Amino acid sequence: MSGAGSDPKPFEFTPADAKQYAPAAARNREPIAQALRGVLPPSGLVLEIASGTGEHAVHFARCFPDLDWQPSDMAEAALSSIAAWREESGATNLKAPLRIDLLSGTWPIDRADAIFCANMAHIAPWEATVGLFEGAGRILDGAGPLVIYGPFLEKGLATAPSNMAFDANLKARDASWGLRRLEDLDRLAVRAGMVRTARAAMPANNLLLVYRRK
Repeated sequence: MSGAGSDPKPFEFTPADAKQYAPAAARNREPIAQALRGVLPPSGLVLEIASGTGEHAVHFARCFPDLDWQPSDMAEAALSSIAAWREESGATNLKAPLRIDLLSGTWPIDRADAIFCANMAHIAPWEATVGLFEGAGRILDGAGPLVIYGPFLEKGLATAPSNMAFDANLKARDASWGLRRLEDLDRLAVRAGMVRTARAAMPANNLLLVYRRK
């Protein structure tokens, strides 16, 4: 089941030397996969937003052979890297990447059984997170989950010093970046007709959050 809308045009394949590497992906991919096993549906289409290098997409396609994995990004270098990793992997359930700009208000796909997004909210303008929830509200089927992974700030809970230093570094690089407050994401979810149903603590002071339709 592709889950795609009117046959969206994928990004064209580029040579293997376009592959990019994210050291964190090798460290966190298995803990994330373990957490996803209790969240993702047994079959269907998972749309990954902001796939970055594509390393997560390859790993998760292998971990969940009964799911079709649809990577996406908006940066051309990332799309090239995803395509190169996909070609090398040979995974038949890993689709060619789509270009999705969360700030555009429109996505080239009209339904999905789940959405996964890792480490995007803090390295993009807040409006990108707004676009993520709005898009999820449009295309998720039934009780399909929106799963978000990354570092967040939580009201009433102490934030790890490393996360505070990371937040300061991000804001110094770009004033529109920075760790987001969990209660702000929850408010976006309500606006999109969703509610947070799970929060799992992950290694390195990250969280895995699950949102579903009310």
